[in-house]
Amino acid sequence: MPSIAVYNMDRQQVGEVQLSDEVFDVEVRESLIHQALRVQLANRRAGTVAVKNRSAVSGGGRKPFKQKGTGGARQGCSRAPQYPGGGVAFGPQPKTYNLSMNKKARTAALCSVLTYKLQTSNITVLDKIELEKISTKDFISFLKKFELNKSLIVTDDYNNNLMLSARNVPHIKMLKHDGLNIHDMLKYKHIIFTQGSVQSTEGVLQK
Repeated sequence: MPSIAVYNMDRQQVGEVQLSDEVFDVEVRESLIHQALRVQLANRRAGTVAVKNRSAVSGGGRKPFKQKGTGGARQGCSRAPQYPGGGVAFGPQPKTYNLSMNKKARTAALCSVLTYKLQTSNITVLDKIELEKISTKDFISFLKKFELNKSLIVTDDYNNNLMLSARNVPHIKMLKHDGLNIHDMLKYKHIIFTQGSVQSTEGVLQK
């Protein structure tokens, strides 16, 4: 069973927490990680792009000129694709990009990333993260003590002062444990957990 040190906000070690083998010590399955990331990004796509074809463009109801005798090619509508202002031929239409993945495979992918982050020493656990007031300056000062940048901070409950202090800091994202996802864990190099969020995350992924 792996373990990790627990720090306070002044970077003083205040204890140690035992981590679950089922979450932080599993086989890192790159194929599942890739699949979960692909599903998440595909499901974000709106798929609402559309253009007007010749039947949707207004105007052009009458034949632009007579069938014969002009010396030119016959034309039936001035809203055909070859005309300026005409409809688009074979343009994009609304579609769905949704993909699916079963729950067990998605959980295995999340555990794989958490295991990899632990193996590469990119997980930090704090006993708690609390700010007395809304202050971006205080939040940045806290981050500098740990010499971390581009970090995902996972908490076990909503902290208004912390959320508002961190929202304008570049390369930092705040999440509750129930919003943990493949894309954000891969995007940010470090993951900072509160001790409570570690236990909450284990509880969700061990079900």
